[in-house]
Amino acid sequence: MSILEDMLSANAEFCAHPPTDYTQEDLKKSKLPQKQMAIITCMDTRLVNFLEPALGIGRGEAKVIKTAGNGVTGVFDGTIRSLLVCIYELGVKEIIVIGHHECGMAHTTSEGLIKSMLERGISQEAIHMVKKELKEWADEFHHPEQNVRDTVEYIRLNPLIPTDVPVHGLIFHPRTGKIDVVENGYGK
Repeated sequence: MSILEDMLSANAEFCAHPPTDYTQEDLKKSKLPQKQMAIITCMDTRLVNFLEPALGIGRGEAKVIKTAGNGVTGVFDGTIRSLLVCIYELGVKEIIVIGHHECGMAHTTSEGLIKSMLERGISQEAIHMVKKELKEWADEFHHPEQNVRDTVEYIRLNPLIPTDVPVHGLIFHPRTGKIDVVENGYGK
């Protein structure tokens, strides 16, 4: 059975016996995050169904944006665009950047990615189009805590993000669930 077929089978079972707390939820709840926060975190699979409960965040309480290495690559990249919608359309009042220990991005390099892309048939011309940005993104990430600090600063300095929105930085341990504060956004 393929991955897609497995997912569709699981969905059929889910729909046949849905959890009451999801299907019978309060209709007053909306797409607006109840805790008025947006979280930028890594796409690491170990964080799924672990990070939010470890922080006391439930369904409907926060907007969660996942990206490789919880980073921001440009003044108007996908993460920033998502934050703009969160702030200006959905009532988000605080941003939390959450990195994690043992992040795979700390060992990722542009050279390794390029080699793998070439092996998979991506053309040299296509790689050339993104090579500079690829190097800036992949080769700058070496330490998860420093990446959190850099991302927090990048968001704080972004001219599209209001200065009254605190931006915090946290680091999460994917085996213990422990959170440490790297940057406290209050008073910055």
